[in-house]
Amino acid sequence: MTPGASHELERPPQMQPVVRSALLGTTIVMLFATTVLLQMARDRQALTAMPRGQVLYVRSGALLDRVALSYDALLADVYWIRAIQHFGGTRRSTDVGKRYDLLYPLLDIATTLDPRFTIVYRFGAIFLAEAYPNGPGRADQAIALLKKGVRSQPQKWQYLQDIGFVYYWWLHDYVSAATWFRRAADVEGAPWWLRTLAATTLAQGGERAGSRMLWEQMFRTAGDDWLRREAERRLVQLTALDDIDELARRVQDYAFRRGALPESWTALVGTGYLREPPRDPTGSPYVLDPRTGHVTISSQSALFPLPTEPPPLPSR
Repeated sequence: MTPGASHELERPPQMQPVVRSALLGTTIVMLFATTVLLQMARDRQALTAMPRGQVLYVRSGALLDRVALSYDALLADVYWIRAIQHFGGTRRSTDVGKRYDLLYPLLDIATTLDPRFTIVYRFGAIFLAEAYPNGPGRADQAIALLKKGVRSQPQKWQYLQDIGFVYYWWLHDYVSAATWFRRAADVEGAPWWLRTLAATTLAQGGERAGSRMLWEQMFRTAGDDWLRREAERRLVQLTALDDIDELARRVQDYAFRRGALPESWTALVGTGYLREPPRDPTGSPYVLDPRTGHVTISSQSALFPLPTEPPPLPSR
């Protein structure tokens, strides 16, 4: 430094607009991600005491999409994780007044940020339609979410199939279900069996064979391990329901022949109705109520609770 030169440090040149924009975007994403991750950590520590009043940090997906700059896909992941956390935490909560109020808004934001986020549409629909208390019981929101997916990706016949599935399994509207299965079949590249599914729905709606066919097709076309496992679990639950029907027939036959209900499975084993106390497909023992003869699965079983089956079509 020459004599007489200033001892002040030279100021750095002004940051270029692109750099400022990138730093701003990164800061925004970090703030949102930190906030959501902190909330997730808090939820994990208090799953059994979920607060009644929960806050959705940004309620407008469109606004968040504008603020997120080029980080919308990353934020979509964050909101999807938050939706999973909210659903799982609420489902496991023991609060008798638990609510899933944030589930649809979180899913809606995630799919606004990333309109092609297939997993969110398909998983989210199952979460939304699941009957209370294992889910919010909002089949209407499940359909709305899937229709949003159809608008974004009209070529996705899976969304149309899933809408039909919601109508079948949770709304028990077999005519509407068949209509959506046919619409799915009309999409270029859709599998041939969708038309068979539509016909089966109209002929066997509510019958366990028809329900099994739906879940089998869901299993084959899942495209994701989680959805495939869920379909597999439902199929195993249907097998358990078959077991329960058969066990109930044997209990009633025992009662008819002996004039009293069996006090335990041991009574049926001792009289030759069973070889051993029965267990469900996961290995948990079936439960027999000696007062009523009612047979069900254990509350400790991985299959608990069993689904409420759709009612069959009226006899013709």
